[in-house]
Amino acid sequence: MKASSTLILIAVVTVVILLVSPYIGLIHSTNIEIQQHILSQIRLPRVLFAFIAGSGLALCGMVFQAMFHNPLATPFTLGVASGASLGAALYVYFGLSLTLLGIDGTSLAAFLGALIAITFVYNISRLRSGFSPETLLLTGVALSFFFSSLILFTQYLSNVTDSFRILRWLMGSLTIVGYSDILQLLPFVTVCVAIILWLSRELNLLMAGDDIALSRGVSVQKIRYILFFVTSFCIGAIVALCGPIGFIGMMVPHICRLLIGSDHRWLAPATLLFGGGFLIVCDTLARLIIAPAEIPVGVITTLLGGPFFLWLLIKSRTRAT
Repeated sequence: MKASSTLILIAVVTVVILLVSPYIGLIHSTNIEIQQHILSQIRLPRVLFAFIAGSGLALCGMVFQAMFHNPLATPFTLGVASGASLGAALYVYFGLSLTLLGIDGTSLAAFLGALIAITFVYNISRLRSGFSPETLLLTGVALSFFFSSLILFTQYLSNVTDSFRILRWLMGSLTIVGYSDILQLLPFVTVCVAIILWLSRELNLLMAGDDIALSRGVSVQKIRYILFFVTSFCIGAIVALCGPIGFIGMMVPHICRLLIGSDHRWLAPATLLFGGGFLIVCDTLARLIIAPAEIPVGVITTLLGGPFFLWLLIKSRTRAT
């Protein structure tokens, strides 16, 4: 099947998911106003929120795999998610309570933590061998482990209630009411998507290698700077509002490569659409499995991502031999 036909098919399936999922598991009520309120203020915002977050996570994952030439790279590789999680954990631990421009204090603390992580990774990676992907990757992984240990330490010092709040936030959630969170997240993801789609040719050349990219007139360092900051800010915003939802950025780009190929001019829009639809499906499962209670969506994505990660390892080893 041609790439264009596959992309159209992915788009159609995604639209169907967007239209159908708000009605799945909807409680029927004799009061039409109540049912319409649930649909318009809870279900529709949640589905749109899931689509935007899933698209951002998947597209950033695709960029990271191209930047690092590593099929196991994820949007959380650079420690941005761990920094955001540490910010949220410290906010809960110190018992702070504030709201700024309608934004919850936990989200603000998480985004601040993400910014600190971005700054650390950038400055430390610049101390040695410029801005190479290897140094960037190792710096991000080291900081991610360091921040994770601080999160565990914060949890240990917290009381039972705060410890549970931190743990619950770390599982990731798409539970929102109204459209305020969507409006906060949309600018970050929109800018990120626009820049990545604009740089799709450069991503193809980066995948081919730095020497080839340089020979074709690509400013490799400049492109890496742009992609680093754009994806980091996007991931920071997503994690700040949703919590760390893992494995979307690793699974979706690989699935899309199997469906549409490795040309980023087609792969990028396919990943965007598939990522949004995939997270909606995961969130729908999270709502239905133990209804009327619900499972944090991060648990569902991790349950799917673990076996997928092992499959990638086995596949890579088989190719190597």
